[in-house]
Amino acid sequence: MTIRVLIADDQEMVRRGVREILGSDPGIEVVGEAPDGVAALELAGRLRPDVALVDVRMPGLDGLEVTRRLAGPDAPVRVRVVILTTFDLDEYVYPALRHGASGFVLKRSGPALLIEAVRAAMGGESLISPSITVRLLRHVTEPVRRPEPPREPLTEREKEIAGQVALGRSNADIAAELFISPGTVKTHLASVQRKLGARNRVGVAVHAWEMGYASRD
Repeated sequence: MTIRVLIADDQEMVRRGVREILGSDPGIEVVGEAPDGVAALELAGRLRPDVALVDVRMPGLDGLEVTRRLAGPDAPVRVRVVILTTFDLDEYVYPALRHGASGFVLKRSGPALLIEAVRAAMGGESLISPSITVRLLRHVTEPVRRPEPPREPLTEREKEIAGQVALGRSNADIAAELFISPGTVKTHLASVQRKLGARNRVGVAVHAWEMGYASRD
């Protein structure tokens, strides 16, 4: 199945570069480009893309509001959103994740990571640039608010896996670290998401940092 992607960024050069990268993958089709947040919403409603790559800072409506309207709980038709950002630590990223973004990548990330982010979002997972995962989550989960308790208590193994997710590790990495199969990791992670009411791995990671499941060394 071809993944239909919408690119929203106010810089034409960035849009062109992203389009060229995604166009190199036969399983991805760029169906539209938007130069601002208002146009992004209009195109998303008309084109119904599978994934939207959204810049954080745009005129009209910024990436936070676009994300909330496309991926938030009140979105009429949800679109998977991946945030594009320039800076390693951007104070806008955390609210975007809270609004339902499936992850984020740096604009300077290589082609492989950008394509992987789109495919991860389509698969219901998330991708955060590994080089900045720990720094970002440490920054954004400083005690700004009281963590919400899970719907059901997590088991010790589930807490362990949530902590590994918060460190930006893939299912394969976690399986190797904990000496279990990737399938077992996936099963535990699905249980964690259900208990937390988390839509994706990003929600699990944020909760893990807030609750202290991830190492801060």
